[in-house]
Amino acid sequence: MPTKKKSARKANPAFMKPLQPSSALSAIVGSKPIPRTEIVKKMWDYIKKNKLQDAKNKRMINADDKLKGIFDGKKQVSMFDMTKMVNKHLK
Repeated sequence: MPTKKKSARKANPAFMKPLQPSSALSAIVGSKPIPRTEIVKKMWDYIKKNKLQDAKNKRMINADDKLKGIFDGKKQVSMFDMTKMVNKHLK
């Protein structure tokens, strides 16, 4: 029986569609429309550069002044909640 060749996985076009960040989010990721995947990547770059990942619980992100605008004023959110909150800042 011949083995089926796996086709290369196609990226979901919805994730690749450039979206416009809000003014609060553009302070971190820039003001140009960019894909959701890039936004999350830039958020993590910012979090790591500013050492905002909680030392004890790596799943939690401590908000600085820029992130508080995105995190509804919360001081700390989980990385899962972060993506939900970022979505509210995209058009």
